[in-house]
Amino acid sequence: MKHGRAFWLFVGPFAIGLLVFVYVPIGWSLLLSFFEARNTVTPAEFVGLRNYADMLTDEPFLRSLGTFSVFAAFIVPLTFVLALALALLVNQITFMKAFFRSVFFLPTACSYVVASLVWKLSIFNGVRFGLANTVLGWFGADPIAWTVSTSPPWYWLVLVTLRLWLQLGFYMILFIAGLQRIPQHLYEAAWIDGASRGWQTLRFITLPQLRTTSVAVLLLLLIAAYQAFDEFYNVLGSDRGYPPFARPPLIYLYYTALGSGGQDFGHGSAGAVILTLLIAGVTLLQGKVITR
Repeated sequence: MKHGRAFWLFVGPFAIGLLVFVYVPIGWSLLLSFFEARNTVTPAEFVGLRNYADMLTDEPFLRSLGTFSVFAAFIVPLTFVLALALALLVNQITFMKAFFRSVFFLPTACSYVVASLVWKLSIFNGVRFGLANTVLGWFGADPIAWTVSTSPPWYWLVLVTLRLWLQLGFYMILFIAGLQRIPQHLYEAAWIDGASRGWQTLRFITLPQLRTTSVAVLLLLLIAAYQAFDEFYNVLGSDRGYPPFARPPLIYLYYTALGSGGQDFGHGSAGAVILTLLIAGVTLLQGKVITR
């Protein structure tokens, strides 16, 4: 009995916060998705699955899913390969290993909003004083409007490099943890049998032993790509609003539910449920395919 009271004393506040700020809003959003709810979070007229049908035939929402697909096609394989390469490199060094881990992991603690503003105002500023345009000027190239150019779409370079810088260290740490779980005697036996210390051990020992970690990393990368919001909103948005191009699903749902043209919580909630189901379905499918 005494241990039970101590347990709820420590866990209770977190459980209440989780219930009030996570599960109740999720349940209320699911409820709103079946109702007409404009400019109010109180369900008005029951419309059944009409909100879902409207969202599934809404061209801007479907285009936002296409934007996600482009973003994921860039960020998921790049982050996976670079994080694995960094993990292999850092795990092999014997001098100042903790320092290099900290250096690569440190950007993970940076706010996405702050990092987005740094990328937008300092590095990829559209004027000639931005760092990227300054470097281009050294080679005689003209300044590039990085965040507003759609032909070619230079804004993808800004968004992808920003996300890479922010999340690369986190996934590197996951791979390092997986590497440290591989028994050393496997490598020693392979070397005795004549295997090289490079590609052969990587292909036949390291990568198979990292299968579980690789599945987890890919699933987390895919989910994070679906949830992209801060960098898109802060890099491409301005006082004139958000441009019609490069709207990922959360940006589109944000403007649907909280836009100045009218707050439509019914359709916004239906879109959020569709996005959640899509993430869950793709995640389960990817997990089964990679595991096999």
